[in-house]
Amino acid sequence: MLSDLTLSRRAARLSPPAHPIDTSKISLDSGYAFPGIFPDLTDAAMRALHDYRAESLQYGTPFGLPELREWIAGYMRADDVAVSSDDVLVVNGAKNGLELMCRLLVDEGDAIVVTGPTYFSAIPIFRSFGVTFVEMPQDNEGLDVGALERRLAALPKDARPKFIYDVPDFHNPTGITMSLRRREALISLAAAGQIPIIEDSPYRALRFDGNNEPSLKSLDPRNVFAVGTFSKLLAPGLRIGWISGPPAMLALLARLKSDGGTCPLTQRIAFEFLAGGGLRPLLDRARNAYRQHRDAMTAAVRREIPEATFSVPMGGYYLWVKFPEAIDTTALVERAWRNGVSVIAGPAFYASGASAAADCAPNRFVRLAFSRSDADEIERGVRLLAAAYRSTT
Repeated sequence: MLSDLTLSRRAARLSPPAHPIDTSKISLDSGYAFPGIFPDLTDAAMRALHDYRAESLQYGTPFGLPELREWIAGYMRADDVAVSSDDVLVVNGAKNGLELMCRLLVDEGDAIVVTGPTYFSAIPIFRSFGVTFVEMPQDNEGLDVGALERRLAALPKDARPKFIYDVPDFHNPTGITMSLRRREALISLAAAGQIPIIEDSPYRALRFDGNNEPSLKSLDPRNVFAVGTFSKLLAPGLRIGWISGPPAMLALLARLKSDGGTCPLTQRIAFEFLAGGGLRPLLDRARNAYRQHRDAMTAAVRREIPEATFSVPMGGYYLWVKFPEAIDTTALVERAWRNGVSVIAGPAFYASGASAAADCAPNRFVRLAFSRSDADEIERGVRLLAAAYRSTT
């Protein structure tokens, strides 16, 4: 019987999701985009299917649509990253980019560096390759580079991590933006140890307050692989992302792709929209909407759960909420689910299942996403979460 199959080591390392998808719940869990800002791609799609039919309905090229690669390179150059289209490989979203980077760099048993907590969807990708996690703490300036330096010094030379993975801008899940001094220190440490950095920064364009710090890729184009995505810029359903790195490495990544080339139709649709100047007004709408959502969520949490603490993110999608010590947020999330709101408990964001910092227990945290639901739904969802919280105290 199929249920008796012996799973591969890769599959056996994984666990099923805590809850099935249920559209009747208020969604404050995963980082879905707000449907109210989705662009109208009708004209772009018509051009893709009429003017570029022979291209759009054919197999794609491994490196991606040349015009889109050039647009991405220009987008990165506007952010002070010295790249050309030769430094860009189009992939099926950022998660596909992470998987390809693992195919390129990781063998079973290799170590990689992640923050504790980190992007929870990256954890099973990394785990499926049989990695050993070097999980490092962070504070309000981002990854603790000093702690990482001490940890690396204590490792045997043959146990050097294959890469350092981080989300430096509006970190997922904490919302923290890494300071400039930490960025420079991380670049210096990684270069000295010849450890590449994978910079995953999908929220960088969604800043509501303050000024951007330079990207890691701009600080060191040679040692940083930048993983980008249109999921937060246009729409996640397009499934288009990119990797920027040395052309020789991109050529290997292209050979490691198993998709026959990212979908030419969605690439052409995206490019036609972008080339027509659609991105700037779309980002303006997105920043305005997500700022309102963030403000609604922070106000609601302060009002409904005054015992909880958090730092207000200056952009991005998430609020990382810390509950009093007596609260087990894994149980809290289950109660909230039954109440009608979906959120994610802190342990899901720790690769080791334990905190990298002694004063930061994973099961005291909940990540709340303010991206998908509108302000009214956010307020209702926080009230439902608060009711679940009060039932535990």
